[in-house]
Amino acid sequence: MAEPSPQEPATTSTNNVAANVEVDTSYENDSAYGDELSSYSASLTSSVLDYRHENGRRYHKYRDGSYLLPNDESESDRLDMLHELCLMVLHRKLYLAPIKKPQRVIDLATGTGLWAIDFADEHPGSEVIGCDLSPIQPSLVPPNVKFLVDDIESDWAYESNPFDFIHARNLTVSIKDVGKLIKECYRSVKPGGWVEFQDWDGYPTSEDGSLNDTKLQLFYNEVYGAFEDAGYEVRPGPKLEQWFKDAGFVNIHVEKFAIPYGVWPKDPHFKNLGAWMQAQAEASGFEGYALAALTRHKQWTAEEVTVLASQARADGRKRDIHMIFNFYVVYGQRPEN
Repeated sequence: MAEPSPQEPATTSTNNVAANVEVDTSYENDSAYGDELSSYSASLTSSVLDYRHENGRRYHKYRDGSYLLPNDESESDRLDMLHELCLMVLHRKLYLAPIKKPQRVIDLATGTGLWAIDFADEHPGSEVIGCDLSPIQPSLVPPNVKFLVDDIESDWAYESNPFDFIHARNLTVSIKDVGKLIKECYRSVKPGGWVEFQDWDGYPTSEDGSLNDTKLQLFYNEVYGAFEDAGYEVRPGPKLEQWFKDAGFVNIHVEKFAIPYGVWPKDPHFKNLGAWMQAQAEASGFEGYALAALTRHKQWTAEEVTVLASQARADGRKRDIHMIFNFYVVYGQRPEN
C-alpha cells in the first residue's frame, strides 16, 4: 500500500477501543556523543550507583528527585510485566511505525531495557541505544545494544549524528514537558526517519460509572494530583498527536487501545489484558507508585499512603468495578526535505 506523501501532514487514526469496554562531565564528550558512546560499564559513576533509599524503597541518585518512581527489584518486575502487556496490546509488535532497515535507534527512558534488547535481536544490523536515569538494565545483552545513563529532559547532542528511529514508551508521570521532548526528537531524527511514542492517559475511567466514588478512583485522583502539582505530565497519550504536529512531523498515525484492569471483561483478549494490567500494578505495589509523590509533594506520611494503597488494591480486585485505561500509539515522520 502506498504511503502518504511526506509533503502532506496527513494524520490517520485508528480507534481500537471496544464500544463497551545536570550532566556528569566525566562521561560527556565535547562533541555529539553518538559515535563515541563509551561502553555501559565505563559510563557508570559513583553518583549513579549511590541510590537513594526512602520509605523502604530504592530510588535513582543521578539527577536525584527528577523521577518519582522506585528503581528497585519490585519496580523492575513491574516494568518487565508492563513490557509484556504492551506487546500483547500490539499483537507482539515492538512498534507500529513503517521503518525499514534502521541503522541508529534510541529508546528513551528504557527502564529495564527489554524493548531495546528485543529490538536489537529483531534488527541485528542496527545500533540500538537505551538511555535511562537508572542503570538497572542487564549486563548480558546483544552486541548491537548499549545502555547509557542520561537525562532525556536535558539538552540533547545528537543532531550531528541523528537516528533513523526514536522510540519512547510509558513516560506518564516521568516527564514534565513532553512537547519539548518531541521537538528534541524531531531535531535528532534523520530526514525521512520516524519517531514513535506509546503512552497513556493516566486517569482511568469506567463506561458504566462503576469507578465513581471508589477508593480506587480516589487513589488515582490523589496520586496524579500530586504528580501534576509537581509539574509532571500525567495524560500524555491523548496529547501526542498535537505535539507531533507542533514539532513538524508529517504522516502522523494514531491508534488508541482500551486496557481494562482486572479479569471482569467477558472477551478473552480483554480479560487477558486486564489480568496483566492488574499483575503489573500489584507487582511493585500501589505504594511504589504513590509514596514519593505524596510524601515529598503532599506531606502525606508513609503510613497514610499505605492505607490508601491497600484500599485501592482491594477495590481493584472487585469484579463489579470496571476500570479502563486508554493507551495511545502515535508515530510520525520527519519530512525528507
